[in-house]
Amino acid sequence: MTAASGDPVPAIPEDQAQGEIAALYGDIRATLGVPVVNLIWRHLATFPGGLAWAWGSVKPHYVSGAVKAEGRALRDGLTLADLPAWPPAVLRAAGVSAEGEVVIGRILDTYERANAMNLIALSALNQRIQGVERVELAPPPAGPAQSAPPIEGRLPSLLALHEMAPATARLVADLNRLGQPGEGRIVASLYRHLAHWPGFLALAWALIAPLAADGRLAAMIRATQAEAEMRASPLAAALADTTAEWPADRRAELGGAIAEFVDHAISRMVPIGAQLRRAMPRGDGAV
Repeated sequence: MTAASGDPVPAIPEDQAQGEIAALYGDIRATLGVPVVNLIWRHLATFPGGLAWAWGSVKPHYVSGAVKAEGRALRDGLTLADLPAWPPAVLRAAGVSAEGEVVIGRILDTYERANAMNLIALSALNQRIQGVERVELAPPPAGPAQSAPPIEGRLPSLLALHEMAPATARLVADLNRLGQPGEGRIVASLYRHLAHWPGFLALAWALIAPLAADGRLAAMIRATQAEAEMRASPLAAALADTTAEWPADRRAELGGAIAEFVDHAISRMVPIGAQLRRAMPRGDGAV
């Protein structure tokens, strides 16, 4: 599955999903209001019954509005670097047309929204699996007023590293190392979507690399993870206790996969995605 999809971890691509997996993918897209299924869900789909169990466990908190409310609060509370936005002329000089600017904005909006919600929901599920002591608080009030409209429009294809020019693939790898210890096997799908515009990736590296070098990015990631854990705790307490239905070895396997994404991928990409979104020219229809 990895070689066929270009995903860095085993995953079932959206265009190869069939039957129950395809139906679950459609439900995830509709529930989150985004045009893609994030890598964590595509990875969980490779575990027999894993996606149905994980998504079924957390979906009620998406539907209730609790995950959406907490995801929005997480995004609104991020402490980002106070950097100027790029003027449109900077994007044009980097090879990004006006049309490309719109599509890049849509990509950033998609990942910014989905990553924040998934970090909350999967942190709650991870706490439940790991048996972490939970704060017994009522989930936040939620309702239709807190729901944002779906992000409309298609995204470009998700490029595999071997489909990119060698220099672009190296740039994706360099970007992916920022903010994580070691190499890491999870390559952020955001960078693979943005690889259609190598010039934009270069701008992204020039923006994020100094934050990684002076420690600001690491501080952002730690703060994001801590805030997500706190906001997820009351949701974990309210999750149906379905983990007992799985054998201990299966719980450990799924829990390890979820923890890897929560700890080393999604919590990193929430502030990075938000920082890139803030850098986009103003007045471009940000969500």
